[in-house]
Amino acid sequence: MNKIISFVTRFVPRHQIQKVAHFFLRVLSVFYRGNNFEDPITGITYRKMLPYGRINPRPNALSPDSMALERHRLIWLYLKEKTNFFSSPIKMLHMAPEYCFLRLFKKQENLDYLTGDLISPWADHHFDVHDIPFDDNSFDVLMANHLLEHVDDDARVMREFYRVMKPGGWGIFQVPIDYSNPKTYEDKSITDPREREKHFWQADHLRLYGRDYGDKLRAAGFDVVEDDFIKEIGPDLQKRYGLMEEELIYFCRKS
Repeated sequence: MNKIISFVTRFVPRHQIQKVAHFFLRVLSVFYRGNNFEDPITGITYRKMLPYGRINPRPNALSPDSMALERHRLIWLYLKEKTNFFSSPIKMLHMAPEYCFLRLFKKQENLDYLTGDLISPWADHHFDVHDIPFDDNSFDVLMANHLLEHVDDDARVMREFYRVMKPGGWGIFQVPIDYSNPKTYEDKSITDPREREKHFWQADHLRLYGRDYGDKLRAAGFDVVEDDFIKEIGPDLQKRYGLMEEELIYFCRKS
């Protein structure tokens, strides 16, 4: 099973996987039920979760019922514990929308919820994030996770995020980060998919962010909190929820 998942996630385009994966995983999840791990998004418990990763699959990474990965479960906890996301009236733009959040966010009566992507079958609007087709100061909240490493001009996209966010609004823009590297690694001469996979962790990534990621967001205009929220959760719940020990939340606000 691990080899099958690794092959599919490595070689099949994500938007194709998204069309069928949730049906398959719902059936498979019955065989993974137990009480060692818990998906905080659904409350469903498992004896183990599924591995996930295109080169080196991570154990207990994917919740089969929600299709949530470690970062999604961490974001969900963060939204509950440290924001007004579930209580205040919010107009939200969710780019590259994740299946684990879609239906739940759409059900929230406090959210005026729009989704956008270039090709995602789940998006309400299809557009290039280099030119977001909404007016300045349109949204209270923006979310775009694991998107910026795919775009040609990430600085321009960050400025677009800032432009369409209302003053006082906020966003979460998670990306893959090599925390051992102080600087983002980018080399436009690397175009071969295998070489990109080796250098940037995935064949369709154009860069690998380093610890300077927060400064890049600040350069776009945001006030950025690099929140080590994972440590507030504690080691027992980190393990219970299948979270990664080293992941900061990048909470970005427009003054």
